[in-house]
Amino acid sequence: MYTNQLKALLSPQEHTVFRKLNSPQKIQDFLDTLPINYEEKGETLMSPRRLLEEKKAHCLEGALFAAAALAYHGQKPLLLDFQTLPIDEDHVITIFKQNGLWGAISKTNHAMLRWRDPVYKTIRELAMSYFHEYLLWNGKKSLRTYSKPFDLRRYHPKDWVISPLDLDWIAEDIDQTEHFSVVLKKTLPLLRRASIVELKAMEIAEWKGKHKITYTLKIKKESSQK
Repeated sequence: MYTNQLKALLSPQEHTVFRKLNSPQKIQDFLDTLPINYEEKGETLMSPRRLLEEKKAHCLEGALFAAAALAYHGQKPLLLDFQTLPIDEDHVITIFKQNGLWGAISKTNHAMLRWRDPVYKTIRELAMSYFHEYLLWNGKKSLRTYSKPFDLRRYHPKDWVISPLDLDWIAEDIDQTEHFSVVLKKTLPLLRRASIVELKAMEIAEWKGKHKITYTLKIKKESSQK
């Protein structure tokens, strides 16, 4: 079993952490305690083992850790990828099922694109719950596609759960998986831009860092590019 393969790789200290994270809710609580990885020394894509060593994470690192924790407890390690306009950043979440309904674990530094309770009947329904939160600083909605569930069991857990190396190849594989549009082309001109109060909500950051750009500066930058 995949769970047994994963467990055989872990140290006693890692077992202690994973054993406690026996529900998606507890996994999300744990990720929320970790500072955001601002990648100040260069881009990273850390394995769950490295995440525990470094005690920080960005969205995909958090998603991989959450998937490993789910696999540890016998659940499927499934990711869902969101692709955006080129000017924006993609996002990856970990999806799960409870009582036959879908929910999501999400590591983010902002008030948006966060955890989803398991209340969604389909993957598309879950994915669409993120559509109105995915905004550029000029108010334009930027989410364009979501992937089919990406099952990490295609890889041996030694290759991604405990690897000392960056896992850029996983990001590339996720990008290449099948994606589905969230909005028809003929609907794009009808999309209303977000209001000022919605944009102000984007200022909220859970973890402060030197890369934080203020709402005012971003608005000025976007305006100058029009």
